[in-house]
Formats: sequence, C-alpha cells, structure tokens
Amino acid sequence: MPSRTYEFEVLENVMAADLSNHPGEDEGASTDFAIDHAQRALKETLATAERRLSEAANSAERAIRHGIETLRVQTRAYAGPAGQSVDDAQRYMIERVKERPVTATLAGLGVGLLLGLLLSSRGK
Repeated sequence: MPSRTYEFEVLENVMAADLSNHPGEDEGASTDFAIDHAQRALKETLATAERRLSEAANSAERAIRHGIETLRVQTRAYAGPAGQSVDDAQRYMIERVKERPVTATLAGLGVGLLLGLLLSSRGK
C-alpha cells in the first residue's frame, strides 16, 4: 500500500487541531467520544479513498498498456500484408504498362480527363 500523501497528513493534523482547540465547548465524555469517533471515521474514509484511487490508477494503467500492446500486434499483422499488396499492385501496373504502353497511356489520359471534368463541374 502506498504511503499516505502529504496532503492527507496535513488535513488530518488540521482537523485534529481544530477539534481540540475549542475551550468553550463542554469537555465531557460524550464530546470526547464524538471527536474520537469523527477522527477515526475521517481517517478510515481517507484511507479508503486513497486505496480506491490507487487501485483505479493501477487499473487504468493496465488497461492502457493492454490497449497499446493490442494495437501494436494488430498493426504488425496488417502492415506486412498491406505493404505486400501495394508492392503487388505496383508490379502489376508496371507489367501492364510495359505490355501495352499505348493503351495504358490512353487509359491514363481518359481517367485524367474524367477527373478534370468532375472537379471543374463541382466548382460551378
């Protein structure tokens, strides 16, 4: 369990000093019991809150680490096939252009003309 933080210790000390520095109050047994009970309840609540915050932080850290590792594994799995697909497509296009250079050139010009017409009609 992590050590108590400075802020919690200061808060506990201030609360203890504040509760014990009221000379005008009845100093009977019931008041002392109530003060002791309140201080114990505060300490228990602070300890529980600190423990829960620590557990939540650890849980969040584990979830983030797991997510990052899953993302790494998935990107590695897809990076290889995607890169291979791009290489295959590039080789295919080069082979087709070498086999039929005139057809490839005319197809490229046709695609360019169509894109130019589509883009120019959008601007009007």
